[in-house]
Amino acid sequence: MKKILVAALGAGALVAFAGAAPATAASADTAMLSVLHGVPDLTVDVYVNDELTLDDFAPGDLAGPLELPGGTYTVAITAADAADASSPAIGPIDLPLEAGVDYTAVAHLSEAGDPTATLFTNDTAQVAAGEGRLTVRHVAAAPAVDVLAGGTAVITALANPQEAKLDLAAGTVSAAVAATGTTDPVLGPADVEVAEGANTIVYAWGSLEGDNLDLAVQSVAVAGMHSAPDSIPAGSAGLVATNGPDSSAPVWGAVIGASLLAAAALIVGAARRRAAARAGR
Repeated sequence: MKKILVAALGAGALVAFAGAAPATAASADTAMLSVLHGVPDLTVDVYVNDELTLDDFAPGDLAGPLELPGGTYTVAITAADAADASSPAIGPIDLPLEAGVDYTAVAHLSEAGDPTATLFTNDTAQVAAGEGRLTVRHVAAAPAVDVLAGGTAVITALANPQEAKLDLAAGTVSAAVAATGTTDPVLGPADVEVAEGANTIVYAWGSLEGDNLDLAVQSVAVAGMHSAPDSIPAGSAGLVATNGPDSSAPVWGAVIGASLLAAAALIVGAARRRAAARAGR
């Protein structure tokens, strides 16, 4: 599974850089799973069915999507470089994945600040032409919040680990997060692009008390669309991560660079082989 995930992440990095190719939707036989690390100041390893699947997974990183057969997967999250999954910091937890469904598993803090994990089902129902879906998920160590657009609350009393969804005209939304009943942002405002024919998912993660609240953004294809922007880690390819110390852009910059070098090497090698074949005729 680790080799499959590494391949998926490499492809996703190239997609993010090129800004062109899509994340595939879940098929009738498989589920799609992304994983978000939303626990501040804790680099971890992720084990799936006792196999090391994500090594040195850093806060703010979003991995996947990974295409998996439907079934139940046991996930354990350990300190980085743990010898095995026997002493997890979170879990083990069982993730029941149904074929044909798109999921995101989030390691995050509870409202009280304790490490926990939540499996979200990503809404892929079709949207109207010209519209996109905006989903906001509260996975931060903070009380209930309101989500503000233009200074007005459009989502109210959102508590950890709840979500709220809106279908709206595609475009850029300036969003901020404030304590419920107030308009003084504790996070943002930040510009979020709501793509047509996609579910744009915004995560508020981190800790209010720790002063490290942050945003991560994911995009998932909806029904009726053959493609949508790929699921990209916060801080990469124009998807926003604001106000936080743990941007994953350097990590994914390295992945993108390595993937591009590998692709260039393959292209050059193929060209040389073709030239040699012509010369030998």
